[in-house]
Amino acid sequence: QVQLVESGGGLVQAGGSLRLSCAASGRTFSAYRMGWFRQAPGKEREFVSGISRAGISTYYADPVKGRFTISRDNAQSTVFLQMNSLKPEDTAVYYCAATRTAGDFSAMDYWGKGTLVTVSS
Repeated sequence: QVQLVESGGGLVQAGGSLRLSCAASGRTFSAYRMGWFRQAPGKEREFVSGISRAGISTYYADPVKGRFTISRDNAQSTVFLQMNSLKPEDTAVYYCAATRTAGDFSAMDYWGKGTLVTVSS
């Protein structure tokens, strides 16, 4: 069992930055590939970014490429999402998730409860 707790969300103006954190507890953090997802009002949850177990490989959805950076600190059992040049369309609840499964981050095993990011225009 892995427990995930997101933090760092809030209200920011367009063009601003936020850094989300996701603290994990439970089993060995480094055994899990980690991902960030988001769900905007009235829309389905979508993949934002993912990172491999050792943090060597990173993946991004097209809308956030060049603006968001995912990273992890296995010693601190934490994954981060640095979000720059934020746009109003980035407004969503952001979720952290973990999986031991290889592949395209479509099957996550554990989810956090989310943190709200609101970008004003």
